[in-house]
Amino acid sequence: MAEEARPPAPRPAETRLSTWPPAPAARSATRGQRLGLVFGVLAALLFALWLFSAILTPFVLAGCIAYFLDPLATRMERFGVRRGLGAFLLILLLAAFCLLAVLLLYPLLIAQIGVLITRLPAYVSGITALLRQVLEHAQEAFGPEVVDAQLRDLALRQAATMLTYIGTAVTTLIGGGFAIFNVFTLLIVTPVVGFYLLRDWPRIVRRVDNWLPLRSAHTLRQLARDTDRVLSAWLRGQLLCCLVLAVFYAFGLQLVGLELGLIVGLMAGILSFIPYVGSITGFVTALLLAAAQFGTWQGVGLVFVVFVIGQFVEGYVIYPRLLGDRVELHAVWVIFALFAGGVAFGFLGVLLAVPMAAAIGVVARYWLRRYLESPLYLDPPRTGS
Repeated sequence: MAEEARPPAPRPAETRLSTWPPAPAARSATRGQRLGLVFGVLAALLFALWLFSAILTPFVLAGCIAYFLDPLATRMERFGVRRGLGAFLLILLLAAFCLLAVLLLYPLLIAQIGVLITRLPAYVSGITALLRQVLEHAQEAFGPEVVDAQLRDLALRQAATMLTYIGTAVTTLIGGGFAIFNVFTLLIVTPVVGFYLLRDWPRIVRRVDNWLPLRSAHTLRQLARDTDRVLSAWLRGQLLCCLVLAVFYAFGLQLVGLELGLIVGLMAGILSFIPYVGSITGFVTALLLAAAQFGTWQGVGLVFVVFVIGQFVEGYVIYPRLLGDRVELHAVWVIFALFAGGVAFGFLGVLLAVPMAAAIGVVARYWLRRYLESPLYLDPPRTGS
């Protein structure tokens, strides 16, 4: 006899409750929402940068210090030094180094500014005398039809006016340059903020990493690693290059007897942070001062030799050893970024220029790779029928 059909056994209460009400279907962000998030974050950052640009300089400078010292703090942590203690010691050593440099260099720089102010008329006369010799030789070589007395006198007057104006402007710039920075900001805010950022740097990085959207987290992490690699290689290597070049030019120009060799050498080394600009500026300035001071071509030749040796050391020793092939920031891109940042936000823009240039370069290369792997590039050309 067939077995009677039995009604289905009732399901447990917890099972019934788990399926009612039904779970909502999984949602995914639309393309518009993702684009809105990206452009919204960028707009908020740019607005904050514009709104707080007047007070952001010490915080950005502290961030640069923390980024620069983070590898040393991490290495000290591996040797058993607590992160907070390591950060405090590094900031203290940096502050002591800066204070020592100011105490040693400031009197020398002030003395050289005084020499420039006192000797400026004599410098103008010396350069004018050399220029007169050059024009007289040109008149003898090409004849009075090409270089006559009126043209020579006009050139000499204009050269004297320009040199006086440049000397006065440089004196004013150097003398007032120290007033650009607020003493309280440099001595208190920047070291304190730098200490806290350096101490909490790994925690900050982890927190930002947890905020990344899961869909694009892998790509964003890779872009961040590439940016850090390019930026750290360029920034740390370039700062070391500037330090070495500043010491070399200052010592070399002082050695050949240039009265303002210290200030010109330091200026040339520091401005080497801008590719080619520092070397060219220091070279031209040193040649003019040598012509004004020595009044002979032998003195100018000695200064010329110092800069030739400096360029050789920079191109064949310093850059290959400190930077090598790791740098992917083109010199023209760096120069444009520095000038654009300076025009837009002043000194704050200069601080942010290189990190932003590195990030934009990494993103541009990423999108170029995507384009070269996409059908937009790989689609075969049309064949005519």
